[in-house]
Amino acid sequence: MALLQSVLCQVLSWKGICLVLNVVATGLVAVAAVWTLKLLVRHAWYTHKLSCFNKPPTHSWLVGHLGQMQSTEEGLLQVDDLVQKYKHSCCWFLGPFYHLVRLFHPEYVRPLLMAPASITVKDELIYDHLRPWLGQSLLISNGEEWSRRRRLLTPAFHFDILKNYVAKFNSSANTMHDKWCRLVAEGQTTLEMFDHITLMTLDSLLKCAFSYNSNCQESTSEYVSAIVKLSDLIIDRRQNILHHWDWFYWKTEQGKQFKQALSIVHRFTREVVQKRRALINQQRETEAQSNRTKTPQRKKDFVDIILLSEDEDGQGLSDEEIQAEANTFMFAGHDTTASAICWTLYNLARHSHYQEKCRQEVMDVTQEQDGHEIEWEDLSNLPFTTMCIRESLRLHSPVQAVTRRYTQDMALPEGRTVPQGAICLVSIYGTHHNPAVWTDPHEFNPLRFDPTNAQSRASHAFIPFSSGPRNCIGQKFALAELRVVVALTLLRFRLTPGTNPELGSSSGGVRRLPQLVLRAEGGLWLQLEPLNPPNVKEPLDE
Repeated sequence: MALLQSVLCQVLSWKGICLVLNVVATGLVAVAAVWTLKLLVRHAWYTHKLSCFNKPPTHSWLVGHLGQMQSTEEGLLQVDDLVQKYKHSCCWFLGPFYHLVRLFHPEYVRPLLMAPASITVKDELIYDHLRPWLGQSLLISNGEEWSRRRRLLTPAFHFDILKNYVAKFNSSANTMHDKWCRLVAEGQTTLEMFDHITLMTLDSLLKCAFSYNSNCQESTSEYVSAIVKLSDLIIDRRQNILHHWDWFYWKTEQGKQFKQALSIVHRFTREVVQKRRALINQQRETEAQSNRTKTPQRKKDFVDIILLSEDEDGQGLSDEEIQAEANTFMFAGHDTTASAICWTLYNLARHSHYQEKCRQEVMDVTQEQDGHEIEWEDLSNLPFTTMCIRESLRLHSPVQAVTRRYTQDMALPEGRTVPQGAICLVSIYGTHHNPAVWTDPHEFNPLRFDPTNAQSRASHAFIPFSSGPRNCIGQKFALAELRVVVALTLLRFRLTPGTNPELGSSSGGVRRLPQLVLRAEGGLWLQLEPLNPPNVKEPLDE
């Protein structure tokens, strides 16, 4: 006991404390030195392995291209320069931390996007920041877990299910258009598209995913505000290299705001899933007890379908897995579709002859059925409008790039190889604007997508929804909503480029803003002129 007291006294003395601190500091320095050495050796290895690719000028061997990739109009112009100079690919180093290959030609993109899902991994650079929100969902998971989820979720995007969503698209578009008519009547003829259309897509997604009428287009919704907040915070986090490390980020003010918004979103989704599972179980028990033929039920939404999905072993998704997929459906669906709608309307506003041709096509379809709604069967009867939508998706693709890593070396044309573990940044923007692939790539020309031109186009020249096994599972959903909303908008309004009241500049000279999706600096402003054809009925809500 006396010996223990003696040791404690020495340790607790000032000299002892200094000795302990010195030992700890020495240990930390040693750990930091080992970590730094490993980092530099890894950086040297990737630098050597990627030497088969052209490398744009860097600040230094260590810093690489850190700080050169900008989420601005200038950043997109930089991609144009890279495409013009390097034609198909180049390597890119974000300090010694991230080693990328940037690809922007169909021949180089194809082998990567078409690689088996079993060797494809979603990398940490883009997708790790989404994990706290989306969990191990289809967007982020890998390997067998991804394969199982894909099989279970595919029925939720079958054509028979999508048909039921068209009425919800009409309803949400009607609400937005009614709001626009009120604003125009009050003298506000120029509107910022992203604010209105993002709320509209959130409104329709909530109806499709949860059968939930949020009324978010007319009043504030805590859940919708939280989703918008999370999206903004993810953008901010990506742009700050220090915030890429969780141990640092969660201590910041932004990290605390993220957790607060996250709790709102997760609580909402959790409650919906739990209540819906309880309702389904109750219905099953009632039917079993009554031993009668099933009574007609309401049309199933996204949550219903994935709650009822089972794999080959009869196992379904857990509540936690369903919540992750529902959160992903909301995240991946609202911003991307809103961006696509906004830029399509913008391009048609700038090209009045194409706008009029689309409008006439929509009027012909709706007049035949003497209605003012777009129905599922109408979507296949809008070929030119669909061509304009596809050309807008090429010129202003909502998602600018997707990233992948691979568990083995990947062979590319001309003897080049992407080493295992390197990040492949497939530039959708670069591929869509590559002059070696597209004639006059910066011009809006819907005739590129005339069916007669399809055979002359490279298979991976047009990839707005990515491609291959890990393509966007919701692309048919998005295209259906795009056609419904664009058609109804053209039926009810004539669009011309507007002016941002704050900047006083025409929307014809907008500066693009690549964030989670492609937006516009200062907003995307269009002038609206209501159209009231006497031979078309007023729209009816769902």
